[in-house]
Amino acid sequence: MSLKYISRVFPFLSWFKGYSSSYFRRDLTGGLTVALVLIPQSMAYAQLAGLPAYYGLYAALLPPIVASLFGSSRQLATGPVAIVSLMTATALEPLATAGSGNFIAYAVLLALMVGIFQFLLGVVRLGLVVNFLSHPVVSGFTNAGALIIASSQLSKLFGVYVEKGEHHYETVYGVIKEAISFTHWPTLALAVLAITTMIILRRINPRIPNVLIAVLITTVISWSIGFERTAEVAIGQIESDDVHTLINGFNKGVSGVDENTAERVSLRVQYDSLVEAYGDKNRNALSCMHQIELLNAELDELAYNVGQSRTSLRRYRLIGTDESPGQQHFYPYSESLADVDSDGHIWRLKIGNGQLNTDALTISSGGAVVGTIPQGLPKFGLPVIDFSIVFALLPMAMIISLLGFMEAISIAKAMAARTGQRLDVNQELIGQGLANIIGSFGQSYAVSGSFSRSAVNLQAGAMTGLSNAISSMVVVIVLLFFTPLLYHLPQAVLASIIIMAVIGLVSLKSFIHAWKTQWYDGLIGITTFICTLLFAPHLDRGIIIGVILSLLLYMIRNMKPVIALLSLHVDGTYRNQSRFDLGQCPHIAVIRYAGSLIFSNVNYLENQVLETVSRMPELRHVLIVGNGINELDASGADALSVLIDRLRGQGILFSVSGLNDSVTDVLRRTGLTAKIGENNLYHNVARSIENIWEKAHVDSKESTCPLRERPFKHWPISPEAQKSIQAQGDADPINKPRDSSGEE
Repeated sequence: MSLKYISRVFPFLSWFKGYSSSYFRRDLTGGLTVALVLIPQSMAYAQLAGLPAYYGLYAALLPPIVASLFGSSRQLATGPVAIVSLMTATALEPLATAGSGNFIAYAVLLALMVGIFQFLLGVVRLGLVVNFLSHPVVSGFTNAGALIIASSQLSKLFGVYVEKGEHHYETVYGVIKEAISFTHWPTLALAVLAITTMIILRRINPRIPNVLIAVLITTVISWSIGFERTAEVAIGQIESDDVHTLINGFNKGVSGVDENTAERVSLRVQYDSLVEAYGDKNRNALSCMHQIELLNAELDELAYNVGQSRTSLRRYRLIGTDESPGQQHFYPYSESLADVDSDGHIWRLKIGNGQLNTDALTISSGGAVVGTIPQGLPKFGLPVIDFSIVFALLPMAMIISLLGFMEAISIAKAMAARTGQRLDVNQELIGQGLANIIGSFGQSYAVSGSFSRSAVNLQAGAMTGLSNAISSMVVVIVLLFFTPLLYHLPQAVLASIIIMAVIGLVSLKSFIHAWKTQWYDGLIGITTFICTLLFAPHLDRGIIIGVILSLLLYMIRNMKPVIALLSLHVDGTYRNQSRFDLGQCPHIAVIRYAGSLIFSNVNYLENQVLETVSRMPELRHVLIVGNGINELDASGADALSVLIDRLRGQGILFSVSGLNDSVTDVLRRTGLTAKIGENNLYHNVARSIENIWEKAHVDSKESTCPLRERPFKHWPISPEAQKSIQAQGDADPINKPRDSSGEE
């Protein structure tokens, strides 16, 4: 096995060429610095993905090491990122309840699928497939995604709970309405403190671990003031018939949802077996599908009623009596409590998605914290593979694969421009794919390259991927020994971390730049942005619309390539005669065609040439400037042959210049070279005109030809300058004849 092949399979071996103790010190500094950002960020992003916070630590364990070992970038920091976390939540929400066992299992399965797709693309050298996601599409989606991510954290910022609407903007509206009446002020205060701390420290010195310091300060405050303050009570300790009725109705609704869901799964299995055996037109299969649709309608109604009950229960504010915790009784805040000695706190029921235990209801008068994090490493093993779920997740897995990789490779390229490192796109795909595959064996959800942590890694002076391995070792130490210290970390602070991380992704300049470059790029970016916002949480629809619009506009542009008539410019080159107001030779039409000649546009060239012929009654020769023709297919060759016949039928000669070798080969294989004539194929415009001009101007009445005589350019001169020149004895220097060299 050659050394070249070994280094390709194990790219990390190149780290150790010339490695020194100074390199190790820089890698150690980089790894420790990144870890200080990685730990709180990963926990925040896990919650954005709908997972318990500690799953972010699991995602920060194996993927950073694997991506560094098998990728091509030495400074790219892989792990949980905002956009991929949001896409994970989007993919899984229709299939399971956020935070549930099934949701977690599907998230791990999704990571495996994303990894396999990326790995296969890298192995078969198809890294260029990411070009289907054009820059305007990614820019529009990223800007919209940043706003969606930031606004999705508002409920945690204000300490309120709302039911998710069908669209994200409905959810945000619900949060604002709820915050007006039910904001938990200590929660908001800690969030503001965290944001302020991060902003100030970042401005003082970007290298200060501002995220970690904000986490430490707010966690200590949370612990010292008893920020969480929860209790477990029996339903009999709540003195309200309305609350009892709502709890019983909520439990009944949740039970109905569970029963109907189980029945729907059973019917789906039965339907699939009937379709496989007898086809989808079978009477029993149709009857089974009808039952499934009825169950879906019933489930929608039950889910709505459960959501209404949950909202009502969350809004109940209770006053507790001033007794020992086990003996306390709670009354609705609105009732007269003149005879009750209150404990001075306002309590609320904590309602999740599952049934409530009426013997141990959780109530809280404080804010939400991270809570208990399992101590120790995650269980390692093959993710549970459910093929019915695999097919449901496949479209989103492909989108996450491409979008996540585009984010990673963009960051890697930006760093490589500074370090001079050479990147291999396909090797990076393999590295990211293996990171997700192996990460899924350790309970990781889908990950990608992080811009903020990669920038920290580069600024800290990291030289190789060893810095990422050091970051992962710090995560191991935290999981083994320090998870109890994270218990009191406020959820609002994690929300603040997410908001601070994604707010920098919002950039209106990207739209302005795209529009200035090409109006259609600006249109694609803005359309993707608007559609992503409108269709959220169905983020895939925004991307799909952007990609389709990109391809559609690309096809339209190819259907009508830019065509221009050329004439001799004052600088001696042949330029667009209408744009530069140049003269036009009546006998020779020099037509520049800036596009490939393929099936989608063959008629366009013919129509434009014939229209030019109809406007020039004295035309004798057509010269096609084909420097922009990069491809010629069978349709294009046939159309070119027909055009030559039509022109010659009108007595007009035909020539071509500037064709590249591949197009020339097609002409030769199809016999067009012989039809056009070897002597009518030229390398450039100047040589073409030099050869065809005299024959085209036989018996011509044209005095000066715009194709051979440079136009005279009158340089304007101010009256003051004219008077000065006249005073020096030169009456009219501008109109004085000049020789061919340009000298007087």
